[in-house]
Amino acid sequence: MNIFCTAFSGKKRIASGDLAEVSLKAKAELAQNDRAQVLIFDDRTGHVIDLDFRLSKPEDTPARGPGRPKLGVVAREVTLLPRHWDWLATQPGGASVALRKLVEQARVANREKDRRRQALESTYRFLSAMAGNEPGFEEATRAMFAGNRTHFDELVEPWPVDVRDHARKMAMAAFEGSE
Repeated sequence: MNIFCTAFSGKKRIASGDLAEVSLKAKAELAQNDRAQVLIFDDRTGHVIDLDFRLSKPEDTPARGPGRPKLGVVAREVTLLPRHWDWLATQPGGASVALRKLVEQARVANREKDRRRQALESTYRFLSAMAGNEPGFEEATRAMFAGNRTHFDELVEPWPVDVRDHARKMAMAAFEGSE
């Protein structure tokens, strides 16, 4: 799976694209300026990607735990009330099949709502890291969560260009269907 990301050196965007490509540009930035403060953000989640540029090769992938790894099935603990377990025990295929069906139904039914929530959360993570000290930060995040794109755009306008533009790009999905 490709991870698409954006790297900043201070408030200046230095690269966007696939993680491998962006990490090379980030490493070059650090080689050119050892005092640079480079952050790489996962464009989907808004999380900072922590890379150790001293490593010459990726570490080995950890072994998978219980489950059906060829299918991507992973065993984890689920806690339910006794009445829930009783109901699951009566379902054709057992509890696992019933839970997978319920999860898929919920994913389909809540797709748009989940997409907007994820866009809000990822944009907020980026804003907190890159614009937390910018004027109007709190009000801009309130406008974003309220779905007020016009007010959000006004509030982020005086911010550093690359931070402002990336914030607007990330927030686009959060505003779809809210106005």
